[in-house]
Amino acid sequence: MQNYPSHIAIIMDGNGRWAENKNMPRTYGHKKGVETLKEIVKAFIEFGIPSLTVYAFSTENWKRPPKEVKYLMSLFSKTIENEAEELNQQNVQINIIGRRNNLDEKVLKNIEWIEKLTENNNKLELNIAFNYGGRAEIIDAVKKMMKNPNIDLNNINQELISKNLYNPNISNIEYIIRTGGDKRISNFLLWESAYAELYFTDTYWPEFSKNDLKKALDEFTNRKRKFGALDNGDDL
Repeated sequence: MQNYPSHIAIIMDGNGRWAENKNMPRTYGHKKGVETLKEIVKAFIEFGIPSLTVYAFSTENWKRPPKEVKYLMSLFSKTIENEAEELNQQNVQINIIGRRNNLDEKVLKNIEWIEKLTENNNKLELNIAFNYGGRAEIIDAVKKMMKNPNIDLNNINQELISKNLYNPNISNIEYIIRTGGDKRISNFLLWESAYAELYFTDTYWPEFSKNDLKKALDEFTNRKRKFGALDNGDDL
């Protein structure tokens, strides 16, 4: 295996625009996006990349038309029901990260079910950011710490904050891939991606393929990651 990143995050953007370009409803694009994710999961397993985090629904997505939000909630729940067994057979561990307090009971039950079903799998860690926002995660981590009487304000550090995130076992992000043409991270994994490399492509998510992933991975292997330091010989 080449020097690929061990943890990649993907902002799966462009579903709606892809569908509109084909004179189809935006919901068609979201459904096709699920099919794309299935193929990309297989590619991650083939390439031997152990961790993938995808942005499925943000805390800001509630601002979309109610009909689209309702569809996305239903699609998420049905996808869990339809794909759980196959993912489990593929030895994929599923973690859902995000706020759960305003999700309906059926969605919550399916989240708990698939996490329990796949908790011992170790071929690929698939983290799905659902009802997620990077700022919301940091705020919730601070609130969690404030409720703990054993935490001394003077002892708060990066390690402690990391331990109070939605899933403290998730490793730092090395590479963020965003499809759809926009060049921003949209409140995604702000803490975990502090030193992540960024990759943007105009390809809409429903058309993103294994070959597109390979192209992004090959570019990563040619980058130098300095983490704020200088290579020997670099000018100040």
